[in-house]
Amino acid sequence: MLLEFRASNYKSFKDELVFSLVPAPKQKGLDYSVLEETIGKKTYKGLCSAVIYGPNASGKTNIIGAMDTFKSIVLQGNLRNDDDKSYPNAAASALELIPNSSAETSEPVCFAIKFITEGLLVEYDFSADLGKFLETEHPRKVLSETLCINGSAVFSRNGGLEFESLDAIQGIQVNAFEQNAEGAIALAKSNLNDEELFLMNGFKTMFSSKLVARISYWLDNQFMVIYRADVMHLIRKFSDPKKKSVYVEKTLNEAAAYFGINSNALGYMVEGDSNEAKLCSIFKESQKGTAIPAELFESYGTIRFVNMFPLVVNALMNGSTLVVDEFDASIHPMALMNIINIFHNDEINIHHAQLVFNTHNPIFLNANLYRRDEIKFVERDDTTHYSSHYALSDFGTTGKTGVRKNEDYMRNYFVDRYGAIKDVDFTPIFENLLSHRNEV
Repeated sequence: MLLEFRASNYKSFKDELVFSLVPAPKQKGLDYSVLEETIGKKTYKGLCSAVIYGPNASGKTNIIGAMDTFKSIVLQGNLRNDDDKSYPNAAASALELIPNSSAETSEPVCFAIKFITEGLLVEYDFSADLGKFLETEHPRKVLSETLCINGSAVFSRNGGLEFESLDAIQGIQVNAFEQNAEGAIALAKSNLNDEELFLMNGFKTMFSSKLVARISYWLDNQFMVIYRADVMHLIRKFSDPKKKSVYVEKTLNEAAAYFGINSNALGYMVEGDSNEAKLCSIFKESQKGTAIPAELFESYGTIRFVNMFPLVVNALMNGSTLVVDEFDASIHPMALMNIINIFHNDEINIHHAQLVFNTHNPIFLNANLYRRDEIKFVERDDTTHYSSHYALSDFGTTGKTGVRKNEDYMRNYFVDRYGAIKDVDFTPIFENLLSHRNEV
């Protein structure tokens, strides 16, 4: 369960971005949106959903990109560029794209995350010197790094390396750790690599590979960050596929029928020697079915839904945090609202899954659908071009700027009560074009 993500000097977010899924104080109503996890004698609460609003180019996608980039750097374990240039989020593989482009000097890039997994409260952060924007030859360096487990600091790195308390990893250390603790600590302090994260290297090999495995598993499998969902294509893999075979999934077709696909079935077709199968449309032809690539028959919205729905299923079945850029694009609001309500359903969302997405659709600005602390905004300053992030709950409930639960959130948004909206008027452009055309 994600509780908080922070970043600074990431693209348009030069100042610190704090994206919180911790319920804001004194919020009433929609209590089914609040998840609870107990660790020891302490109970932690988290929101099961959030929706992010803001005009184009405000920085909404940069929040999701920052999460994706953080995840990529940690799993890779270093500050070196990745050779895979096909990844949708270029900043995750070319780190010189991360720093804010307006900075005249090199300033630290900072990331931090707080989440719960397997009964552990994990707090991890690091800062790095990546140089200035597009500075590819700058010698990169980890400036600081901290790991806390269940509220206790395990190690901190700030120039040198210090161990606060290893009691938090009691029972999950590497073999014979207690007998070799002093030697491991001395070796770790003397072998820090400027470009490498200690968590994923020295700490993993010399202190607790089991703890790092839990953290890595959550980041890799349960922190499901989908950057540029519009270019995502789900590809099924089968362990022993038969050539020219079509595999039909019952759950997928049941969901597709509710979505409105009734004239044909959907499946995955295996071709050639590959074990990968691609989505196809299946038609009845006497006793033998005919299958064609789905993009030749289905609408873009249908294909997007079919690609996204398995991720929703995965999140709900495994208690994952699903973060999606433009989750609602080309999908009918009624289908989306039902998915949101399923995440809010205590009887279905028993594994504490979370859904976060950005949108331009105002239909979700609804007090009966979202709590005020689940509605987020991103605004970009016209002078500095820096992005800022805040929640509807930050406005409070009293005074001139207060927002009460029974107010019309959508109307307030369009009359600029919350900011994060921009008046767009292309009229002068066309007036100028017509004027020049008339002159000719």
